[in-house]
Amino acid sequence: MELPVEILYGIYLGLLTGIIPAIVSGVLGFLFKYFTGVTIPGFGVVVLALAIAGVNGGLLALNDPSVRASERAPAILTAIIVVLMLALYAHAQGDKLGSTAPKRLSLRSLRNRTLSADVVELVGGRGRARVEIVGEVGDMEGYPPLSAETRGAIAEGEWTFPADVPIAELETRLADRLRTEFELADVAVSIDEHARAIVQAAPPTGGLSRRVPDGKRAVSIAALIPTGIARGDEVTVFTPGGTVDGTVVSARSSPDADRVGGDPAAPDPAADDLATDGGSDSETDVDAPSPSVPVTTGGEGRLTVAVTRSDARPLLEADRGSVLVRSRGTRREFELTALIRRAGKRFRRVSVVAGGPLDGTTIGDVDVRARYDVAIMAAKHGSWVIAPRGNQELSAGDELFVVGTRDALDRFREVAA
Repeated sequence: MELPVEILYGIYLGLLTGIIPAIVSGVLGFLFKYFTGVTIPGFGVVVLALAIAGVNGGLLALNDPSVRASERAPAILTAIIVVLMLALYAHAQGDKLGSTAPKRLSLRSLRNRTLSADVVELVGGRGRARVEIVGEVGDMEGYPPLSAETRGAIAEGEWTFPADVPIAELETRLADRLRTEFELADVAVSIDEHARAIVQAAPPTGGLSRRVPDGKRAVSIAALIPTGIARGDEVTVFTPGGTVDGTVVSARSSPDADRVGGDPAAPDPAADDLATDGGSDSETDVDAPSPSVPVTTGGEGRLTVAVTRSDARPLLEADRGSVLVRSRGTRREFELTALIRRAGKRFRRVSVVAGGPLDGTTIGDVDVRARYDVAIMAAKHGSWVIAPRGNQELSAGDELFVVGTRDALDRFREVAA
């Protein structure tokens, strides 16, 4: 029975004296691997662990003379084996951690974290994630509380976004959508890696008046509403008293409206509480469009336009008007996109990888056009730069919009980004 007892006593001594050698071996293994990429040899770990354990064991022997007894040889041998096992295991874990730890850690990289793969759904070959609002939608300090209907609509809404964008960008996009769709005065959103969002929102501080520019007046008039008209469209209203140019503030299509100038049918009590006379059940913001907000369906209805004070009188005196929507021109970015696509090129958004050929260089030094047959149209190095020059610096985590053929973009992404 003495040998098993000595072995147990040796395990106790090994655990007691092996803690410090294990910690030192693990820390040194991590530091060497992280900064130099070199793994400390196992023999060096053994020598170091035995040296530190010898000091600990000597101090222990001074306090407990029974440790120095000759019959304690099995216990001492077992303790040495336990110390070496602890030191080698700690060194292996430290070495592993040093090889996997990121070499560059910054606040920017923390903000660029993305969603967990567990919440990503593949839809049409692209990753999508549904953001779930957890808990009750909170109130913003300094604002009145939200209505129960608005809280419920926000919490029960379907909020789906691309899964490959940083979480900080997802928070911004969700806040923009909530602000646009519910006319909120302010929104604060926090999203974790599992696509769970905590939302605080403030109710609108104004309805129609908040959308009327300074120096303008909002006037409603019955008219035949064009299909697809939306807030922000530029229109010309023809009345017997004259022609008035204005900007659409809101519009409502109402097939039941009186064709001789009567008011539209009574609005649904469940409709948007911001709607006024001429307010719209279906309207969208030109500055921040949202595909989930419909526009007018056309037909008889009422139109509210923002006009100057002098132009308000003809609209107020008229029972009915005719509406002409004016063209706002073709957006040049759409024309550019069409030209590039007709030439067989495609856009792609990529990120510069750490340690790649673009990391720590400039666009001119790499010469991506000659080497990869792609062109960098925009680069985000702190802030977005359109058509960057050759001296534009690049580093890991920078966002790029590149143009090229599909094959060239695939090769560029595999090698550089």
